[in-house]
Amino acid sequence: MVPDWGTREKEYTMGLLDNAKEAAEATGEKISRTLDDTKGRLSDKADEAKANADVKAAEKNRDATQAKNDYKENLRQ
Repeated sequence: MVPDWGTREKEYTMGLLDNAKEAAEATGEKISRTLDDTKGRLSDKADEAKANADVKAAEKNRDATQAKNDYKENLRQ
């Protein structure tokens, strides 16, 4: 047979459970924010890498066009 707990023991136990619940919720929110921040950082890095690749491609295209134009100019002389 389970002993009958007094009011203080019940309040203490409920307080512990409430504190544990609040701590778990706060931890869950912190993890969620951390994951969102990490996702944002990864997305920013991906955007940066794509932009750098686009710049390099544009520079190569510019250099190729300039070489072609120089070649044509030499043929005209």
